[in-house]
Amino acid sequence: MKKSEILTCFQCGTCHASCPSGKYTSLNVRKIVRDSMKKDVSDSQELWMCTTCYNCQERCPRGIKVTDAVLLLRSEAVKKGKILPAHRKVCRFLLETGHAIPIDDKHAAIRERIGLAGTETVCKYPAALAEVKSLLRSTGFDELIKE
Repeated sequence: MKKSEILTCFQCGTCHASCPSGKYTSLNVRKIVRDSMKKDVSDSQELWMCTTCYNCQERCPRGIKVTDAVLLLRSEAVKKGKILPAHRKVCRFLLETGHAIPIDDKHAAIRERIGLAGTETVCKYPAALAEVKSLLRSTGFDELIKE
């Protein structure tokens, strides 16, 4: 993502208006991207409210890669050790189990009811789980998510 691309934004608000997260949270993707040009937004909680649905990016009349910019800003924040506790928890769970979200009894019952019971997961295969863990560690993921 080039800084010059973000500078072509004329603040029309299409990204913000098409953001489902912005309807329910304080996320204003237009403001995050604009502010990132002037200051460090690593501490912004709103940075983590984006669900990366790409609505903003698909609708931008200038073709600015808004979601990609948010992901880049998040990457920079993580490198500085700035990550919300809930996201850090998901990352730790991924590193430990190979899944971002646990499949507890409640969700196992739902999966069974909708025909997903017995769906193959990495947890069923210890060698595959070991490979996932090894891959995540080889990229330094485990170091990035340390508190």
